[in-house]
Amino acid sequence: MKKSVIILCILLCLADTFCLAASRNPQKEQRYKVAVCDWMILKRQKIGSFQLAKELNCDGVEIDMGSLGKREMFDNKLRDPHFQQLFKEKSQEFDIEIASLAMSGFYGQSLVARDNYIDLVKDCLLSMKAMGVKVAFLPLGVACNLNVHPELRPEIVKRLKVIGDMAAKEGVVIGIETSLDAKGEVALLKEIDSEGIKIYFKFQNPLEAGRDLYKELKILGKDRICQIHCTDTDGVNLPDNDRIDMKKIKKILDKMNWSGWLVVERSRDTSDVHNIKKNYGTNVNYLKSIFQQ
Repeated sequence: MKKSVIILCILLCLADTFCLAASRNPQKEQRYKVAVCDWMILKRQKIGSFQLAKELNCDGVEIDMGSLGKREMFDNKLRDPHFQQLFKEKSQEFDIEIASLAMSGFYGQSLVARDNYIDLVKDCLLSMKAMGVKVAFLPLGVACNLNVHPELRPEIVKRLKVIGDMAAKEGVVIGIETSLDAKGEVALLKEIDSEGIKIYFKFQNPLEAGRDLYKELKILGKDRICQIHCTDTDGVNLPDNDRIDMKKIKKILDKMNWSGWLVVERSRDTSDVHNIKKNYGTNVNYLKSIFQQ
């Protein structure tokens, strides 16, 4: 009898522990998780990004690799084991995951003009490995806009093949943002022909170009999209944006059987653009109301 009681108590304790862990980590079970870009909330590579992301009700944060500008390498703290440990501790403390790493410096810098692009990507891949991250963001940016500079395509494809092979070898994905429409991106991915390169889709791009956002999602499909910047250009917050039917987007992604991170980049209210908690808190909670019902 005593033995049965002891076993029952052990089982009850295990059940309580499991339930407590689940209640602490509800986002781990979510099909769609919501994150925020650390550089957009003015916390680029700062440990304070985790606490702020928690206050904004995020599930995670997209951490930038640091400024690039005229530097030879990213201004990257994640090369340092001390900061790697510190970021991991803060991630655990606030229960905020690292959704991805971002090479946002390439918004303004040219991938084809950098002779040391392999070193820059290697820096990102080593940081991903250290932090246990599976996706990185690489915007082709203004200087590598293939609609404006089609002559750069051969060199861009050549370099992305190399980058893709580097990523695939590490079992991770580099998500590229381009200026092309969805059909153009499908063709580009076929030309690159690497498992390590996918599309990091941003709603703002087709909307600004006057293209059909919903059609573009369907054309790209589940397997070509690694992550989504789930926002428009600045103007109004997402709940007030009549250019995006978020419920329709969810239906499309559901039908595609896509799952992953929806990352808030912009969609700030320009009448109060510097109010980080209002803008990002509003956008994050709106996305959760749609995608995490």
